[in-house]
Amino acid sequence: MSSLDRNYDAGRPAPEEPDHSRPDSPGERRQSRGATVLAVLQRLLYLLVTFAVGWAVWFFLLSRLARGPEQAWVFLPVWLILAYALLPRIHKILSSLYIPDYFIGRARTGDGVLGDPVNLAVVGTLEELRRAMMSAGWVEAHPITPATAWRTLTSTVMGRSYPQAPVSALYVFGNKQDLAFQREIDGNPRKRHHVRFWKCPQGWMLPGGLSVDFVGAGTYDRSVGLSLFTFQITHKIADRTDEERDFIISTLQAARAVESVHVIRNFSTGYHHRNGGGDAIRTDGHLPIIDLYEPGRPPNAPPDKSTGQGTV
Repeated sequence: MSSLDRNYDAGRPAPEEPDHSRPDSPGERRQSRGATVLAVLQRLLYLLVTFAVGWAVWFFLLSRLARGPEQAWVFLPVWLILAYALLPRIHKILSSLYIPDYFIGRARTGDGVLGDPVNLAVVGTLEELRRAMMSAGWVEAHPITPATAWRTLTSTVMGRSYPQAPVSALYVFGNKQDLAFQREIDGNPRKRHHVRFWKCPQGWMLPGGLSVDFVGAGTYDRSVGLSLFTFQITHKIADRTDEERDFIISTLQAARAVESVHVIRNFSTGYHHRNGGGDAIRTDGHLPIIDLYEPGRPPNAPPDKSTGQGTV
């Protein structure tokens, strides 16, 4: 019998009702009011800017099309404004209202929309992780800059190889990825295996109380297309994300860069869903924890068997 059950045994007096009307201290009330006012002002400003951008697009489109069909070129700038200014702002407003701001096993896009599933965890330092991935044949992605973005575009269109092509920023713990690696397919960045890793905050633990150093999201880019939600140009991922997760682990094991792999089974409920680009994803909900091999570093103790874990 749990302590909660014991507290509500028959015959016990009913517990005293909590008093939710207790006033906070004056300082706490002022701080709370100030934070509320600031949050309201920020959202109002964001809404005003979003409305202004939407009105400008609408006015520009109508005024140009009224001049005749030769003004059809106007759809290009209108698409650019919608895809890269208006729709991302709308998504950011809506996602801030209904998507929780804590770890739920999913990455988020810069617009706040749910992204790829977090399907890996790593025990090891950043340099150990970098060495392990590179020894397994993975290439570290370049950061996104105007130059690397242009090179990615031209390489994709012209069919040229760019093994270090940057990946888009996804966010976990409110931060974009610390490391990203990939394997290009057929000498073109249009298709690639890729994985992002985020450093876990100091003292943070996985649900269930297990400590890891990084969490990761591995997916396979199968083509380039338009996002279903923002109409931005983006990579489209393959829906079987578990296969990509297992492929990443197998490359590390083949390179003898792994001390052990412990799998938290049913870490999340297996599900079918969509990521931030509108691509279908499906996963069994298992979370492998990769303990990296480094000579001279004692391996992590195996997790408690009561957590429903296995070893691969």
